[in-house]
Amino acid sequence: MKQRQLGASGPSVAAIGLGCMGMSQGYGPTSDFESADTLQRAIELGITFWDTAQSYGAGHNETLIGTALAGRRASIQLATKVGIVRTAQGVRLDARPERIQGYCEASLRRLGTDYIDLYYLHRVDPEVPIEDSIGAMAELVARGMVHHLGVSEVTADQLERATAVHPIAALQLEWSLWWREPEDEVIPAARRLGVGIVPYCPLGRGFLTEEAPPATLAANDMRSGDGRFSGPALARNLEAVREVKGIAAALGVSTAQLALAWLLAQGDAVVPIPGTRKAKHLEDNAAAERLSLSGDVLAALEAAAGRASWSGDRRSFAAQHTVRASDRFRPARLREA
Repeated sequence: MKQRQLGASGPSVAAIGLGCMGMSQGYGPTSDFESADTLQRAIELGITFWDTAQSYGAGHNETLIGTALAGRRASIQLATKVGIVRTAQGVRLDARPERIQGYCEASLRRLGTDYIDLYYLHRVDPEVPIEDSIGAMAELVARGMVHHLGVSEVTADQLERATAVHPIAALQLEWSLWWREPEDEVIPAARRLGVGIVPYCPLGRGFLTEEAPPATLAANDMRSGDGRFSGPALARNLEAVREVKGIAAALGVSTAQLALAWLLAQGDAVVPIPGTRKAKHLEDNAAAERLSLSGDVLAALEAAAGRASWSGDRRSFAAQHTVRASDRFRPARLREA
């Protein structure tokens, strides 16, 4: 797989990465055996940019990744995150400078490695200036524990403030054909500042695939609280995705491949990280890297399924799930996306 560089001074990574959260939480029951097979297949396909976090499955995900890394650490570009803490008592934000090194050391133990390629501030802790959190993370770079820093779901202003403290290699955020809000402010800021862009949920939480989400989502499926998956919004979104599927069919590719290729066409520093637990979906996603979309196809996608075609507001769902915790919002108890 071709490589892309994240940011002006960031790492070179596979053009399509792998979001690993779903192997531990968020989308119903999981199987470590299936996940291990998928991680092995990812290596074979060249999908060697893996994304996890200390909070995913309360550490389970990092432990799972650590087992898969055994004996092949050098071949993987590994990203993990600090700032959200999940325990049996609930989920909270914590990016206090005095605790960040301890959190990093715990992640390193679970991952079975002595360094992290890309370490994200998972969410801004509203009780801590972002400059203080990034400053503490920069000390980890100086110690060799971390090679590059990133931020996740920040505002344009927060991104600017973070880059003033230490070079930021990557901005992670939800971005896809069906969620375009980041294009208003934060993506332009990232490009101006030389920060790479790592879209998570690039397949619309499964919506931009051949397998539409079930009509009734399980209570433990995080999408059950997302207004884009219910009522009139769902009906309109199904119409829009049918247009996308029609364009994909005409090109002889899958809907997922088209959606990923659309993101890849948005710039050389864009690296989507679709999540999956199944090797067959991984193989389908990997093929998107070889798909080059013409200007006519991009225009057809914009005309048939542009921003105005989709319905439902992710932001209220995002706030509930700490997807976009900001300096002005901090629920007492948080659930994570």
